[in-house]
Amino acid sequence: MTGRLFIFGLGYCGLEIAKLARAAGWIVAGTCRTREKADELRGRGFEAHLFDGTAALPAEAIGRASHVLCTIAPGTTGDPALKTSACLLRDARWLGYLSTTGVYGDHGGGWVDEETPARPMQPRSIERLATERAWQVMGMEQGSAVDIFRLPGIYGPGRSAIDQVKAGTARRIDKPGQVFSRIHVEDVAGTVLLALMQGRAGTIYNVADDLPAATGEVVAFACELLGKPVPPALPWDEVAPTMSAMARSFYAENRRVKNDRIKNELGVALRFPTYKEGLRAIALATGVLRPS
Repeated sequence: MTGRLFIFGLGYCGLEIAKLARAAGWIVAGTCRTREKADELRGRGFEAHLFDGTAALPAEAIGRASHVLCTIAPGTTGDPALKTSACLLRDARWLGYLSTTGVYGDHGGGWVDEETPARPMQPRSIERLATERAWQVMGMEQGSAVDIFRLPGIYGPGRSAIDQVKAGTARRIDKPGQVFSRIHVEDVAGTVLLALMQGRAGTIYNVADDLPAATGEVVAFACELLGKPVPPALPWDEVAPTMSAMARSFYAENRRVKNDRIKNELGVALRFPTYKEGLRAIALATGVLRPS
């Protein structure tokens, strides 16, 4: 099944989804914030529309999109796509929203799945949960299926421990027991595309890989791939006061994210089941690692 897909936010994830969908035969359009980005996207063959979140898009921009996906982070006043352009989405039979596993809050390193009650602690996660519910309400009102994709830390080319090690900015912060779940951007795109094509009634999906791990382990593996010395571990108590409030907030929560539903219901086979496969692929693609 293919159709017309409109994506609010052709950013890091949105563009990867757009590329994969177009390759699968979908007609794809979406938004960006600057004229320079719009020109770049159009040069790559995408229909791009400027959208700053304050004014509605013209009706012809979304057209008769059968599927609409929002990747834009909400603010304190709610989701900009819904606030400005909800009336243009009535022909869509499927709505999707990229959210965060931060809505689960802190679980002391324990596992969470889609049935775990959402108890967000951070303001940005509280906003995400409210936006999830706003998209679900809209879907119920107009009879559209709504899929919510809860994402942990997203990495990929240009945004990975490989890039940090190469730039000399990688740090190994040692907070005993702290782990993070991750997902490669290509696996985000692959999961969303499968959801688009299956036409289910709509649900919540955790989109995470198979191996939650401490940041220090990931940095050490990247150093190994690049043949670089592993930086010393920095004790959490010493480094925390020097971190930004945003950076500290990520370490305030600790959980492992289960991904059984995307495998069992959508048939997802992760291209990068752990950070090791993902980082190795990034290193190979950038030419800093030779095929074995």
